[in-house]
Amino acid sequence: MDSGVGLMSTAWHRFFDEIARWREAGRTVDFWWRDDDACRPEPALTRLLALATSFGVPLALAVIPDAAQAGAFEVNNAVVTVLQHGVDHRNRATGHEKKTEFPASEPVAAALARLERGRARLELLAVRQAMRVLVPPWNRMSSPALVGQLADAGYRGLSTFGPRSSQLAAPGLLLVNTHVDIIDWRGGRGFVGEDVALGQATRHLQARRSGLADGAEPTGWLTHHAVHDESAWVFLQQLFERTAGRQGVSWRSATDLFVQQQS
Repeated sequence: MDSGVGLMSTAWHRFFDEIARWREAGRTVDFWWRDDDACRPEPALTRLLALATSFGVPLALAVIPDAAQAGAFEVNNAVVTVLQHGVDHRNRATGHEKKTEFPASEPVAAALARLERGRARLELLAVRQAMRVLVPPWNRMSSPALVGQLADAGYRGLSTFGPRSSQLAAPGLLLVNTHVDIIDWRGGRGFVGEDVALGQATRHLQARRSGLADGAEPTGWLTHHAVHDESAWVFLQQLFERTAGRQGVSWRSATDLFVQQQS
């Protein structure tokens, strides 16, 4: 068992035992952090940015362009990058489609025009931090044809949820997903609980280590600051306290994942 974990729950011990197995194999556990639905200055966003700064954990903010307000992301902070969270976060699903801003029924040209407009606004508001990486609302795009044209439209990467089956979502478009959602969307929209959150992380690490998932894809933590209850905030602080700077663990930035890997 990993040393120095103290009196923690079984879920924490299993999590750190898996990290120890990576270290014993001479491998580094790499995580990344994405937070969705940022758009305006508010106490929850301020708290999120302070948490990232305090522990030096890189934070990728997925920002809704049409809802974004000037001043929300004017932070001279090397740990924060801004990704594009769709355009307006409006559900356009038709028929039996699950929620999506980008349904199969929407002409690709129309979707690309919306995306370009949103990207231009985001780059104007967050000029120093904006990256050409698309995070589709609800982690879903129903149009393969649209995904196939994102690289030609200037996008560098795509991020959704779940283990990726390929490093590229389409030619020239790097795919780096998240794998741990700390919000219980079906059970009250509060913190999902440390057993569930740590269990998701541990299982993804196990799958990566054993070759059942892409070992090169960092384990991604997904948060939504606007709906965090106090339990969610406490968990994140504990996670960063116990992993940031820890031997064998690396928190990677979106800049690293979406720029350096394609250089």
